[in-house]
Amino acid sequence: MNKLLRNILISFISLLMLLLITIFTILWTYSNNIPDYKFLMNYKPPVSSKVYSGNGELVADFSREKRIFIPYNSIPKKVIHSFLSAEDKNFFSHPGVDAKGVLRAFLNNITNILYSKRLEGASTITQQVAKNFLLTNEVSLNRKIKEAILAFRIERALSKERILELYLNKVYL
Repeated sequence: MNKLLRNILISFISLLMLLLITIFTILWTYSNNIPDYKFLMNYKPPVSSKVYSGNGELVADFSREKRIFIPYNSIPKKVIHSFLSAEDKNFFSHPGVDAKGVLRAFLNNITNILYSKRLEGASTITQQVAKNFLLTNEVSLNRKIKEAILAFRIERALSKERILELYLNKVYL
């Protein structure tokens, strides 16, 4: 019995080491090939060009999109709470990736696949900032891994308020 227990323990430790080496290799490989996130610290959205007449009247406004960047302190609290409730209720407590949300989505998606239902996502607001500003909309595991790595890095570099400010000013409302 003692030898069996020892073999089980050795097998478990070996599998754990293999898993850790695999995770480390994946993170190291993807970390060397991701976009620079540091520009988000000083990000300023494209502004429109306004043309005024000689007497100061607005003649034309040239821009691709009619957007106004709203600083975090000027965003109504109800808007912030609504988005957090709908998109990422654990935003202020997770480090960029919500492990509970990923596990929940994974387990729910097993059932969803079996019943041909729509799959659930588990992206946090920080991951959506990484995708919207730095990555493509490609649906792939490669992009999700890059998104998670960037989310951890963005969370270390920016405040939660700045991340939320970027997100709310980027999403289509």
